[in-house]
Parts: sequence; structure tokens; C-alpha cells
Amino acid sequence: MEKNDYMPLFESKAGKWRGVYWFYAISMAVSISFIFIYRVMHFPQQTGLTRWAWIGISMAELWFIIYWIIAQFVRYRAVSRYTFKDRLSRRHGDDLPRIDIFVSTADPQLEPPLMVADTVLSVMAYDYPPEKLSVYLSDDGCSDLVFYALYEASKFSRVWLPFCKSFNVELRAPKAYFSAVKQVPSDDPTFAKEWREVKRLYNEMEEGITDIMKLGRVPDHLRKHHKGLREWESGASRTNHHTILQVLIDGRGNKEVDIEGKPLPMLVYLAREKRPGYPHNFKAGAMNALIRVSSRISNGPIILNLDCDHYSNNSQSVRDALCFFMDDKQGHDIAYVQFPQHFDNITKNDLYGSYLRVPNGVELLALDAHGGPLYIGSCCFHQRDALTGKKYEKGSHINWKLVNEIQEPEIENLLEETTKLANCSYEENSSWGTEMGLKYGCPSEDVVTGLSIQCKGWRSVYFNPGRKGFLGVAPVTLLSSLIQQTRWSEGFLQIFLSKYCSLIYGHGKIPIQLQISYICYNLWGANCLATLYYVTVPTFCLLKGINLFPQFSSNWILPYAYILVAKYTYSLGEFLSCGGTLKGWYNDQRMWLYKRVTSYLFGFCQIIMRYLGFAELNFVITGKNVDDDVSKRFEQEMMEFGTASSMFIILATIALFNLLTSISIARSIIIKKPAIDLDSCALQILLNGVVIIINLPLFEALFLRKDQGCMPASVTCQSIILAALAYMLR
Repeated sequence: MEKNDYMPLFESKAGKWRGVYWFYAISMAVSISFIFIYRVMHFPQQTGLTRWAWIGISMAELWFIIYWIIAQFVRYRAVSRYTFKDRLSRRHGDDLPRIDIFVSTADPQLEPPLMVADTVLSVMAYDYPPEKLSVYLSDDGCSDLVFYALYEASKFSRVWLPFCKSFNVELRAPKAYFSAVKQVPSDDPTFAKEWREVKRLYNEMEEGITDIMKLGRVPDHLRKHHKGLREWESGASRTNHHTILQVLIDGRGNKEVDIEGKPLPMLVYLAREKRPGYPHNFKAGAMNALIRVSSRISNGPIILNLDCDHYSNNSQSVRDALCFFMDDKQGHDIAYVQFPQHFDNITKNDLYGSYLRVPNGVELLALDAHGGPLYIGSCCFHQRDALTGKKYEKGSHINWKLVNEIQEPEIENLLEETTKLANCSYEENSSWGTEMGLKYGCPSEDVVTGLSIQCKGWRSVYFNPGRKGFLGVAPVTLLSSLIQQTRWSEGFLQIFLSKYCSLIYGHGKIPIQLQISYICYNLWGANCLATLYYVTVPTFCLLKGINLFPQFSSNWILPYAYILVAKYTYSLGEFLSCGGTLKGWYNDQRMWLYKRVTSYLFGFCQIIMRYLGFAELNFVITGKNVDDDVSKRFEQEMMEFGTASSMFIILATIALFNLLTSISIARSIIIKKPAIDLDSCALQILLNGVVIIINLPLFEALFLRKDQGCMPASVTCQSIILAALAYMLR
């Protein structure tokens, strides 16, 4: 292509409202400086509790200042990406690279096989040449229930794919589609007839998968339907089994077609070998096995990896990603294109803050401007070379026509030689998990892998299209949300304390702005101590009559007042600009507190225990299967406290202690015998009130609700006792 003919396949635009941000950031910095001066100038002369409380609050505020400064390195720049798929089509037509799609599942009880089948069908139906698509399902739970669901999906795909493409159906996950389109449109008789038939076939598939899930096994009369189901007859179990590799649809050379005679994508099932005594390295190990196996079968130069609960919501996502990889001038050093993780079960006001509006709508855009977003483990397109550990050499170019060449040996011979690549002993004395593939030894193996790729000269981009690329399932209970956050914060903190700390591992390899941006996430867990101090000790000091903040009548109140107003005004504006609601912002602030005093605290303690040798690395799967009553309460935006948990004891104790303190202060004011100077303790009273207001749903669960989602009696009793003891220590 002549230089003058070059037309970019994507463009980048600077973020909006930068002037507002800089005014906010500079004014906050000035106010923070005054607070620091105030703390130094008003250090208490008296000894004992007053001095130690002052030192503690000063240290907490110092931490908040440091973390805020770090966060500004993430936010001070932002960039948005836009693709030109029409240019891609004009330039390359159907001469496009092969795409290997990895879908991962690990437990049929927590991740229902029907959901897995829906995700697989959604990516098989991409608007892309089907002979160039290969879909691999990694079943790390080695379940014949999952294999049966995939087998049923392979049959249904012969009807579903032509239906989607003939009638331009954009929502290509069957369950999501039929949930959205509950009645057939009557204006097109041909479409109506096809719709009814496809719906009937889907109902049959759904019923069949649901029946075997209730039974807990695949009946003998169904095992004869596919030879792969006989693999479990030898007694394969979740943690002890041979490699099971089966091709359900051989899409090479148009060997298998749909009901209209058009080729189908390849569909492959893999359960890698697991044996006692061999480390399996959780999801990272499963991904690495898929990388090796797919390299022999289809060897697509582009890999999309998805968690099984994230179905495709945009049939053009593959072409969007290729606009980045195949741009003649800007795409050669792009290792991966990260799409945001969105969810289709979020309530209007996002009860548990799962939508991550600000991280998706602001922070990842900023990381993109600094050299690339984190790899977040799902919804990500990769260059195979980058994922397998290849270093990018500046100036090197990819010949996309050359990478499309592939040999097609007989499938039986191919499977026989490929199976050994997923054996548990294959990685012994190899570079897999260290220099090749996903990294081992960390709950956040995805983040470490992305950092390692960037340190090898590659860059990444973040793409958030108008129509969401992928939709998943968010936690529908408070406990599952907090447990998920515990795993994330633990993994991030472990990275910070390891050789993969971006300031060390990335030194001289990635921009300093990107190094510090990683630190902002790595230190999530470290926020727990300062936050816990701030919501407990000032309240305790209030009972003692010890003031920790400036008097309300003093000029020193101004920087505190400005930070309070500016911080929450900017936060609210940012949240609303990302599509949130006022109540959603209120819910998000509650989850901000809950995560820091429970999830981050538990993750922080887990890391300490592991370094002391009292805990081992564990990978917790977030359950996607909940009963109807829990789902109904979630849809009504009622917080779910129905399971006893030490996390709930912490939350309830903090809330009750602040409530008891507030009642005590109010009582003393009413009887006109205040035990404190209201002018001196005004900010502490305000802080106490904010904690109470944030916890209104918790108080409702403690004392008013009678449904199954209320606070368990055991948690209520323990929290009341602990809060009362703390109150009596005054």
C-alpha cells in the first residue's frame, strides 16, 4: 500500500472535561497541603490517648493523601478509541486472520452448563467467516454435564447461526435473546415461523440440559450420542483424570455445515489432565493448556479469552479488535485489546457497585493513555505471539497473509498427538507459567501476565464500544460480591509485594506513569487500615470528648469543608457522567466503605498469613447460580445478608457502635448536659452521621426485615455484644 493511500483503521481522541479535572485536582492539592500543615501545627501537648489518637488520625490522613496522589497519575490523562470497520472490510474483505476463542469454566454447580452453552453459541455466531473461527471450551471441572451441554449446543448451532445471520439478530446468546424478545413479531410471517421453530428447539435443549443437572449425571442412554461421553466411564473425577480432548464440530475445509449448507466454526472440548501431586495452577494453567492445544489444531494468530459467564453482545467485536491489530502503522506492537466487563443483571441503581462505572468509564481510559490497560482476565483479544511470551522487536511487522496458512491433517491423528500437550507433566522443566503463557503463583495471574507482556515492548489498548461487546453475570448477594473483591485485592497486593511490582519489574521497560498506575490497583488492600481507623476511632474519641478535627468556628475547618464538598461533588458528577444514578452513587459509596473494612482487610490479612506460612494460594470461583428468592430480592434492590459471615459481623459492629454513639450524643444534647464541646467535635459528629446514613440498609436488615435475606440472628447477637462492649469502654 502506498503511503498516500493509508487510512487508519482506528483513531484516538483525548478525554473530555480535562479543564474541570485540573481545577479539581489543583484545588484539592492546595486544601490537602493546609490539612497537613494543620496536623503538624496542632499536635497535642497532652500525652496518653489524645496524642495517640491524633497520631493515628494523622497517619490515616497521610495514607489517604499518598493514595490520592497516586490515583491522580492514573486520571490526569485519558484517551478514547474509535474503530473504522468499513475500512477494514474494504481493505481486506474476507481475507482476515483466524480467530481462536477460549471459553473457561471450572465448576458446573457454580457455573451452570446452560450458561456455558449460551456463551459458546454467542461467539460461534460472530459476524465473521465461520471457517476462520475456532471455539475451545476449557472445562477445568472435568464434568460430563458440561460436555453434554456443549454437545447439545453443537447441534443447536446448526439452526441458531443461520437464524441470527439471516435475520440480522444482534443479540446472539439464545437465552438473552429469547428473554428480551418474549413474543414473536407478527409483521413478518417468514421470520415469525423461523422464530417459533428456533424457540422450540432452544426450549428442548434447555429442558434436556436442565434435566441432567437435576439428575446430577448423564444417563447411560444418552452417552451413546457422542463418543466423548464415554471418556467418563473410566471413573474420571474433578481432580484425578486423563486428558479429554474432543472435536464436536470439525470446521476445517467446510466439512460440517449448518441447515443452509454454510460452514460452521470449529468447536473443541478440553479437560486437561489432573493428577494428585501435580500443581494445576488454576485458571492460568487451563489457559496455557488451551494455548498449546489450539496451536496444533487451528493456530489462530488472534485469541479471544472469555469467562463462561460473559456472552458476546456485539457480533462485530472481532472486527473491532482487528481494526487495532491490522492497522498498517499503529497496530504492529499491540499485544491485546481489552474490552470492559459489563453485566446484564445489574439493577437500575447497581446495588453492589458491580458495574464499575468509574473504572470502566474513566480509569481504564486513562491507563490506555499511559501505555495500555491492565489485562483483566476476560473479554480480551490477544496476539498469540505476545501471549506466548515473544518479545516485540521495534519496527517488526506482521504478514497477516502468511499467518493464515495452516496444514490440515486428519482429525484423529491430530488429536492423538495434541492430547499430550494438555498432560499434567508436560510443563515440567519448561518455561510455561514463567516466560511463556499466563503467569503462575498469583490470584491475579491476568494482571501479572499483562504487565509482563507490556514489559516486553508490547502495548495494549482499551476499547469500550457504543454497543457493549460482552455481558456477564454480576454477584447478586453482598457476600459473593465481597468475596470477589477479597480475591482481587489479595491478588493485587501480592503483586506489589512480589518481584512483579511494577516499580521494580517495569523499571526502564514501561513509562513511569504506567508503573504508578499499576500501583494504584496494587494498593487496594492497603486502604483497609486507614479506613477502618477513620470509621471507628473518631467515634470512640467522640465518646471521650477528644476532638481530632478543627473547631467549626475556626478557619482551619475550611480545607476540610472544601475537600468534603469538592470530593463528593466531583465523584457524583463523574458517576452520573458514566451513566449512573443518584441512588446508584449512594450505593457505590456504601460499597466503597464495605469493601475497605471487609474485603480489603481480609485480603490484607491473607497476604500476611501466606508470607508467614499459615495460608496457601487459593482460587475462589464466584457462584453464578442462585435461587429464585435471592434473585427476586436482588431485582427489588434489597441487600442480601442471609448467610452468616465474619464480614457481616465487622460491618454490623461498626454500624451499631456508631449508632450507639450517636444516640448517646443526641441524648446528652436533649437533656442539655452535653459531654462534649459541639464546636470542637462538629466534624466527628458529621463523620458519625455519615456512617449511620450509609448503613441504613444494614440497620433495616438487622431490625426490620423478616425475609430470608435479613441479617442472621447469630450475626446480630454477636454484633450487638461487640458494639456494646466498645461503647462501654469509653
